[in-house]
Amino acid sequence: MGALKPWHIAVLVVVLILLFGAKRLPDAARSLGRSLRIIKAETKSLHDDDRDLAEKADAQAGYQPLPPQQPVQGQPQFAQPQQQYAPQPQQPVAPPVDPVQRVREN
Repeated sequence: MGALKPWHIAVLVVVLILLFGAKRLPDAARSLGRSLRIIKAETKSLHDDDRDLAEKADAQAGYQPLPPQQPVQGQPQFAQPQQQYAPQPQQPVAPPVDPVQRVREN
């Protein structure tokens, strides 16, 4: 009952030719083919990107952090400069005013 028969396809082709015209159908098919090629290339690049990310993650999983360096005897030790920030003075903040209440008061 739901099978597509050859006469169904013929009627569909005739309707498409009547709707779009014989000159516009090849252009539409060409642009559809280009769009499908672009979509195929983009999905392939997405799969390749996922594969590259997985390879990078596997490669980075093998890295171990370096141990902290111990000072060597005879080398001068330099102190790390410490940054000190002065606290910013707190400015008083006005309480929020409800615009509806302000209109009612005026």
